[in-house]
Amino acid sequence: MKAIVVGSGAGGAAAAWALARTGVEVLVLEAGGAFRPFSRLAPWADPLRRSGLVGLRTIGALIPAMRVTRAERDLLLVRGVAAGGSTVLACGNWVRAERGLSEIGLDLSAEFEELETLLQPAPLPRERWRPTTERMFSAAEEMGLQPAPTPKVVDPALCRSCGLCELGCASGARWDARRFLSEARRLGAEIRLRAPVERVVVEGGRARGVLVAGSREPIRADAVLLAAGAIGTAEILRASGLPVADRLWVDIVLTLGGRLPRTRQLDEPPMVWYAARDGYILSPYLDLLSHFVHRPWRGVPLRDRVGVMVKLADEATGTVHADGRVEKKVTSVDRALLDEGIRLARGIMERAGVRGPFVEGALNGGHLGGTVPLRREDVPSMHPSTLPDGLWVADLSLVPSSQGLPTMATTAAIALRVARRVTGL
Repeated sequence: MKAIVVGSGAGGAAAAWALARTGVEVLVLEAGGAFRPFSRLAPWADPLRRSGLVGLRTIGALIPAMRVTRAERDLLLVRGVAAGGSTVLACGNWVRAERGLSEIGLDLSAEFEELETLLQPAPLPRERWRPTTERMFSAAEEMGLQPAPTPKVVDPALCRSCGLCELGCASGARWDARRFLSEARRLGAEIRLRAPVERVVVEGGRARGVLVAGSREPIRADAVLLAAGAIGTAEILRASGLPVADRLWVDIVLTLGGRLPRTRQLDEPPMVWYAARDGYILSPYLDLLSHFVHRPWRGVPLRDRVGVMVKLADEATGTVHADGRVEKKVTSVDRALLDEGIRLARGIMERAGVRGPFVEGALNGGHLGGTVPLRREDVPSMHPSTLPDGLWVADLSLVPSSQGLPTMATTAAIALRVARRVTGL
């Protein structure tokens, strides 16, 4: 059996690894290239930032793996397009995000346990937290928010506490999906970089392969697994004349920024604790995207900036077009929850001694799902009934509801389940 896996992030890499372990001939096609971490903030970057010369195009030039799409004037969508997908630009958080899964009868407990046994997620030692982060944790406890340390797939012995997790881990302390890719390659899988897939080849009502950009002849296989993220997967499906649901969700992030001289929040990994609310979480987070591209954040140096994130389980209302354009609005329900979270974030910071002016960061989303949502009747096969035989999806596109939580674990768990259905296990 030969399988093509499109995408190499948490979903694609986990699927490729699982398939290769059963002896399947695996070809991984990744649109991006090899990933290199952005290992430090150059001294010239801050003057450019304050002058307004650092923008979305500049960020793309500095970090080619980071693709930023403007869904509407005030909402930026961020994804990783490189070997390892978005995991190379992640915080290393490992949480079981399961919102809406029980409603469709999907229980991923076995896959979560397998992955956790392998990767051993654990909180960062408290002695590595910055003093302001400790005070904010205590403030959240005093407010009855029940904060908890965040499980991470980060090796504390290798972690340099540079705070640049989302720009790539230069020390190799943080797990990313390239480790699954390496293991899949060891087991015989082929990994092709800079091989963007244009469409799925469907013949006789069955997926027979894919067409890569610039090629005249398709690459054929017995099974095709799309794991290019909710935008990339939807783009390929639309270009193939196959249905896509207008239900994109993105886990909207809004960070409230305050100021405290020499707090140096960047000298620790982001999101070392979180407090779960109904529909969102709060977590200490220095939003580097806002620092560079959001005008209201200019004028405060990184050493003095303090941030608390609201990560929202947004309404699934977005649309992905065949050319990659995305329409995604912040609804009135989303805005009300964000405002509630921002009020709590300010309360946490003020109790911890953080001063104003308090400024909201850029609205952004980096967990993209919902465009090929599973229905209850699809769960036993893990194959959406809207797709032809031989074509599978192995990423968050299958998840019908936004999570408002880190989703790397959920993506990998879903991919493992899908891979096993492909092989009939």
